Amino acid sequence: MTAVTAAALLGAASWAAVAGAARAPDGSALRTIMREMGRDMQVVTDGIAREDWALVAKTAPRLADHRQPPLAEKMRVLGFLGNDAGAFRQHDARTKQAAQALGQAAQRRDGEAVIASFATLQRSCLACHQRFRQPFVEHFRGQP
Repeated sequence: MTAVTAAALLGAASWAAVAGAARAPDGSALRTIMREMGRDMQVVTDGIAREDWALVAKTAPRLADHRQPPLAEKMRVLGFLGNDAGAFRQHDARTKQAAQALGQAAQRRDGEAVIASFATLQRSCLACHQRFRQPFVEHFRGQP
């Protein structure tokens, strides 16, 4: 097993734990976006495991430039976040930056840089989820 494959499998296990527990307002666009991002993370994991740098390079921009919720939902979420809205936006900016670095590394076919960028991306996602997931679940559960 190559170091690239081992790192990708470890990343997949870590991401599965994060993505599997993701929650947002029930039926919300944000929840759908998070699920899409989870699927894209799985595609990247598969691409890394197979050293398919073209697939990773193609998928990374979808993570960096993920869809945004509609304005009404965004306002509801930002209203809930209150003073923490800036921190939420910083997490999103870090995620974007890490996903862009991932795509650039994949374009260079630099497996070590891809793994490092993917690890940074996962840490960014995890930090945001650890800070905001539970409050979102508690506040938005059962809301349309």
